[in-house]
Amino acid sequence: MPWQQLKLDTAAADAEALAALLDELGAAAVTLEDAADQPLFEPAPGSTPLWDRTRITALFDAEEDLPAIVANLSGRAEKPLGDWRIEPLREEDWERVWMERFVPLRFGRRLWVCPSWHTPPDPSAVNLLLDPGLAFGTGTHATTGMCLEWLDARLQPRQSCVDFGCGSGILGVAACLLGAKVVWSVDIDAQAVQATDANAERNAVSGCVRTGRPEDLPSLAVEVVLANILAGPLIDLSERIAHLAEPGGWIVLSGILSEQADEVIEAYAPSVALQPWRERDGWVCLEGRRGPQ
Repeated sequence: MPWQQLKLDTAAADAEALAALLDELGAAAVTLEDAADQPLFEPAPGSTPLWDRTRITALFDAEEDLPAIVANLSGRAEKPLGDWRIEPLREEDWERVWMERFVPLRFGRRLWVCPSWHTPPDPSAVNLLLDPGLAFGTGTHATTGMCLEWLDARLQPRQSCVDFGCGSGILGVAACLLGAKVVWSVDIDAQAVQATDANAERNAVSGCVRTGRPEDLPSLAVEVVLANILAGPLIDLSERIAHLAEPGGWIVLSGILSEQADEVIEAYAPSVALQPWRERDGWVCLEGRRGPQ
């Protein structure tokens, strides 16, 4: 499949928000890199510092109207866009660069996420072998990483889960590897469902992961609901997402910019008292238990 990429230079403070908007506008993948040859020395553990001038590269299908997407992005961004350009990209070039950048990562005490073409660094750990394909979610972004850390720290054996907006399936597969009884992994994107099925099979948890679209969910109430999407959909779907959890069940929400947290917390207040689990790089992951009603 032919590809094209949008390259956009911006200030570090604006990079994460613009990357999230590009995800929402249909980018198959978004990467951040140095735009001015600036070294980063000894970042603090667990931090992901950005360069003062950061280059965002967003990958799109060659059929997408990128000037229209840039116009949409410009209208939704808080500040005027910096310099941008569009470049064609052959699929094999993208795959090679992407594979070079995706390396094994550790989340919490037990869990490693390893590209399917890498040997796990710690064979005795819980190793999730991942090939996201065109679906979002490798653990490299703070929003996904915080959810993986939550699962490592909080998930109990034999619990049931919903992963609402599953992307690559990384959260549902991780939950199964960490002891979940069953995970319903749902997404509106057919490529995400396909990637989730493939990653569940790769990790020998196909019997634990059940995939489909959100409307395919049966009437259920589970012990853990995970939703790593964006603040807007989380707010719009707050009643639906909250009621997927049983009374006393966990609700874990991510994909939320720090300044959006209060609005999300307010939307869920009738059912669950959310509070920050972790905050990283301008993003926050919220957790809470559903009330008795």
